Amino acid sequence: MQQPLHAVLLQSDLGVTESLIAPLRNFFLSVRAARSYCDLRADLAEHGTDVAILDLEMASLSEVAGLSHDFPGICIVCNHRLADEEMWTATLNAGAADCCPSHDTRGIVRAALLPAPPGHSLAA
Repeated sequence: MQQPLHAVLLQSDLGVTESLIAPLRNFFLSVRAARSYCDLRADLAEHGTDVAILDLEMASLSEVAGLSHDFPGICIVCNHRLADEEMWTATLNAGAADCCPSHDTRGIVRAALLPAPPGHSLAA
């Protein structure tokens, strides 16, 4: 499997964004932060991003499903400050690879680096 090269973040909390950027830069060629869901979609289309890390306070489950459908080659990792098992199941059903609590930087980074789930393949 080819190592993912590009990651984009969409986060409601600047502290979470900052806590993710440094560890992600150890594994990805580029790590960018989007300001809105529209910016995220434009980034995915323009840069051939491999991983999108989305705060579910910034993107709905239907938007996660839309990303999964429209960009089948990316790994989508969701996070939320109150993530629980029900939310995890819903995000996986929407096409995400994982859903982690926002404070779980390690878990989010680990999910971003795992092989894509069945039916998904990382973009080249």
